[in-house]
Amino acid sequence: MTVNKPWGSLTDVPGVAVGQAQRTGDGWLTGVTVVLPPPGTVGAVDVRGGAPATHETDALDPTALVPTVDAVCLSGGSAFGLAAAGGVQAWCEEHGRGFGVGPEADRRSLVVPIVPAAAIFDLLRGGDRGARPDATLGYAAVAAASSAPVAVGAVGAGTGALVAGGRLKGGVGTASVRIAVASGSVVVGALAVVNAAGSPVTPDGDLLGASAIPAGLPRPCAPSGDEAAALAAHLAQGTGADPRPRTNTTLAVVATDARLDTTATWRLAATGHDGLARSLRPVHTMLDGDAVFGLATGTVPLEPEETAVVEAAAADAVLLAVLDAVLSSRTTRTPVLDLPGYLDLCPSASL
Repeated sequence: MTVNKPWGSLTDVPGVAVGQAQRTGDGWLTGVTVVLPPPGTVGAVDVRGGAPATHETDALDPTALVPTVDAVCLSGGSAFGLAAAGGVQAWCEEHGRGFGVGPEADRRSLVVPIVPAAAIFDLLRGGDRGARPDATLGYAAVAAASSAPVAVGAVGAGTGALVAGGRLKGGVGTASVRIAVASGSVVVGALAVVNAAGSPVTPDGDLLGASAIPAGLPRPCAPSGDEAAALAAHLAQGTGADPRPRTNTTLAVVATDARLDTTATWRLAATGHDGLARSLRPVHTMLDGDAVFGLATGTVPLEPEETAVVEAAAADAVLLAVLDAVLSSRTTRTPVLDLPGYLDLCPSASL
């Protein structure tokens, strides 16, 4: 787990906090990541994988009653791990966050927190089939929420994440992009939980998304010839991890302080998927659960034509967050896994 932020953090978006909790050892290798936006944040989601594990995503439809969300919960544990959202919801209720449904005289006397959730497949990676996130772990994650730079690597929902068909360690990554608009500047941040069957590297050993990094930002170096050869040999022979493609999903949350309505926020999430497509191959298959959530806190007004610029920044932020996850995830060992991270095999590729 690291907190180095070469490309920024989701928490660079003012008012957005992130909390994480995980369990490792004794059969465990899983966790929960919660994004806690300020009250009144508009939410949306775009699910493109054919095998999603999601909760309350229908509530984010632009035609639904409530346009705002109180938290987004990302977890391990496949569909079992969606139980973590109950703990996040309990914390939000305790803190008065939610849609007021109380008596007319005091609507806020009873709130229903809107907590959409999605999960990755990491079952059995710690060795115990019953070791999955639950409401207690979800509560611990949201209770730890902070506006500090997000910890990355094998942490939170990325604790048990793998990439490249189960041959490299995956994890959590984060980034942010700042763009100029007529009213000042807008921040677009992203957090990704990278658990892809697809590969983040090219046949030459470079990071697939490195060529798409926006101009002026730091870029990973190309690995040496010997490192690239060792990586290729490792990917070809596999490891003890289960490489079957049913074990993949990449999740992301992209947030901005721009003022967007529900439809524009959905487009923010939709263009975030372009960042996945630029950095992983393949994505969005029938066996993936890939989903991107969009959040707009609404503090910076935009001219109508500026929404396209914000959407483009969402793709860049997600791309950088995926790269950050791959670069931050290092060797992990459990009774059933012994997996290196990308930089363990290609240390010269570091930023």
